[in-house]
Amino acid sequence: MADILEPGANLVPDESDSELAATASRQLARAAKASVSVRLDDGTDLQLPKAVTPLLVKILTEMAQGNAVTLIPLHAELTTQEAANLLNISRPHLNKLLEAGELRHHKVGTHRRVRFQDLEAYRERREQEREDSLSELAKQAQEEGMGY
Repeated sequence: MADILEPGANLVPDESDSELAATASRQLARAAKASVSVRLDDGTDLQLPKAVTPLLVKILTEMAQGNAVTLIPLHAELTTQEAANLLNISRPHLNKLLEAGELRHHKVGTHRRVRFQDLEAYRERREQEREDSLSELAKQAQEEGMGY
């Protein structure tokens, strides 16, 4: 299970896991504002921090829907292939972004690494630019009476 925290590692639930996740998600969501205790198979009660509960609810909800879940620490350093996969672009295109300075990176030996938090900042910037462009296009269409 330690693989789950490796960048890019996915946890894909099977049908029985999805059903268990749905039940657990509902139960945890009801207790989201309280501290949660989990009983392990060996009988040990494990007290979870309140901050973990919403994360677990989100993970379980995604699993209940049959979705793969990937956990990546903010400080993780990704290879160019891992970063390209997360952005859903080709590695050569990612390399062009790196060379153009649009996405921060550093080198480890001869290999480029991208911090996950820099990747997220880039993704958020691009999303904001897209939203701004769409808003501008919609505004122009309304001004021109195009019926949008």
